[in-house]
Amino acid sequence: MRQILKIHIGFVLLLIVSLFSSEKLQAQERSRTINNIKYVRVYADSMGESHFEDLTIDLNEIDFAPPAPPIFTSDLNPSSDYGFASVLPGWESEWHPTPKRQFMIYLSGTIEAEVSDGEIRQFGPGSITLVEDTTGKGHKSRVIGNEKVVGVVIQLEE
Repeated sequence: MRQILKIHIGFVLLLIVSLFSSEKLQAQERSRTINNIKYVRVYADSMGESHFEDLTIDLNEIDFAPPAPPIFTSDLNPSSDYGFASVLPGWESEWHPTPKRQFMIYLSGTIEAEVSDGEIRQFGPGSITLVEDTTGKGHKSRVIGNEKVVGVVIQLEE
């Protein structure tokens, strides 16, 4: 029963992302194919410096919820918790590591993140980041513009 619930939650989150991904992405390019999704990884190297890395998740066509037609999905992975987060315009953080490996899926607003190697990127609606810099200096973030940032947080099991 718990596995079925996780599958349904994953499907709902995928639908949410697709509904809110109509605006232009600033930090990552949308995939031109249906069989993968692009995302950005934030990670710390062995020296504790944080970096961005552009990655893709492969999708395979499966009978996800028969009798509905097949859809493209990734492999399902375990997660420990999920929730929603929101920050208001003007919010800004100092350097900090992420508390846990987690996916951030942005639904509205724009957030700017800086990693310790000096690179800065902006993430808006439809952007997906895998934040893994649990050690080292971490990253810092701030809201860009006058719209609050709303996102989905999916914390991953270790």
